[in-house]
Amino acid sequence: MKLLALVLAGLVMTAACGGPADTITLEEPDSPFVAFNVWVKAGSQDDPQGKEGLAALTASLLSDGSTTIDSYQEILEKLYPMAAGYGYNVDKEMTVFRGRIHIDNLEPYYELFRNALLSPAFKQEDFDRVKSQTMNYLERSRRFNRDEELSKELLFSVAYARTPYEHPEEGYVESVRSITLEDVRGFYDTYYMSNNIVAGVGGGYPSGFAQQVRTDFDSLPVGTITQPPPPDPPMPDGFHVLIVEKQTDATAISLGFPISLVRGDPDFFALLAANSWFGEHRNSFSHLYQVIRESRGMNYGDYSYIEAYPRGFTTQVPPTNVARRHHLFEIWIRPISLTEPGNLHDRTLFATRAALRELKLLVDNGMPADTVEATKQFLRNYTVNWGSTITRRLAYAIDDAFYDHPGDGYLSAIRPGLARLTADDVNAAITRHLQYDNMYIVFVTADAEGMKQKLLSGEPTPITYAGEKSAEHMAEDELIASFPIPVTEENITIIGINDVFERR
Repeated sequence: MKLLALVLAGLVMTAACGGPADTITLEEPDSPFVAFNVWVKAGSQDDPQGKEGLAALTASLLSDGSTTIDSYQEILEKLYPMAAGYGYNVDKEMTVFRGRIHIDNLEPYYELFRNALLSPAFKQEDFDRVKSQTMNYLERSRRFNRDEELSKELLFSVAYARTPYEHPEEGYVESVRSITLEDVRGFYDTYYMSNNIVAGVGGGYPSGFAQQVRTDFDSLPVGTITQPPPPDPPMPDGFHVLIVEKQTDATAISLGFPISLVRGDPDFFALLAANSWFGEHRNSFSHLYQVIRESRGMNYGDYSYIEAYPRGFTTQVPPTNVARRHHLFEIWIRPISLTEPGNLHDRTLFATRAALRELKLLVDNGMPADTVEATKQFLRNYTVNWGSTITRRLAYAIDDAFYDHPGDGYLSAIRPGLARLTADDVNAAITRHLQYDNMYIVFVTADAEGMKQKLLSGEPTPITYAGEKSAEHMAEDELIASFPIPVTEENITIIGINDVFERR
């Protein structure tokens, strides 16, 4: 069956063992592959205070540790000739374990995958290894590798302060350092319950196999789990700025604010269309990209999001299994070079002002009808790519269970949802959900104090070009360079890079 037919026909979802989301199956009999997606209904929001990162460290040990049947080395040796593996992802509210295997190797592969989740050995040597790897990431890679990803994590932390979403999934340096093997065992015993796990199976699996998987996971105990309430972050009052001091030759910028919109909301597809035109991820046609990069050659990319989009540098299409009960509207401005002598932060603030000005124009003026129609046509074809593999289609089915998405699921709803949209629908959604007066902004940059003073001065921040630009272009530059960023001194915070995510 062709991909388009699969997406439009809808996913086959079945229930077993007393719950509507206990088992999710996506049957594709002609596929030579079998995919697994096991969702544990727990995430970083369930980390105990002072043990932030525990959900992620637990999943890491299960995925990359020994079982009671095989040592970790023996597992690797068995997986190698199958040319296969399995992995995990921990987000705010979800932990998922994923794998895919050719049908010829299904039985031995599934045995390893199942044992990893149901029969972990909890060996101290494995724990020490994965914890050491995590600490290396927290102390080095997260701070010194990808500033644009760091700025995104900090934006979420600032926006969700004092909620269970505040801390990054991997935790803080001090909190992870305090986690013990017994903490991991305790988290596993609390949340890895049969009634807290959704087993997803997709592809060309044999008859009765999905039931076998459910039966295997039903061997886990049944327990009572209390889910934290959804976060309810306040809208910032005016502009709040976090500046991270780091010796770097480029600035990463993230800005945004909370929005109360999730899949299934009547406005979702309308705002999906508006956001796609404004800043579709890694697409050069998007408006922000055209204004900041294409016309002015300032940086690598300029994108916007209405759903969580972690690790955007790894993917062209939206990530799966990062479903959340609350999201941010976010603008991500990938690094701005700090190379012009005497104007260290002018380019950074020019790009920030350009993004804010374009957001204001979108909110104030909306989108013309012909632009809405062109965007709908683009998304009609582009979104087919989102379900391009059995692994992604199954992951979307798991996300549908999280959101309790009506009908045949999100992928199947996109085209008809877009087809129904009018320009009035899109512009009404923009008015209801987007604004430009209240904003969190994060900069990762050199000379943080200089950035602070430049912001407070309110002075224009023009940029220069190697070649000539048209009079019309330069007139617009003048408007951008003086676009206001109304922030007060008490709403600017500076921290050093070595203090980032050090402690709660």
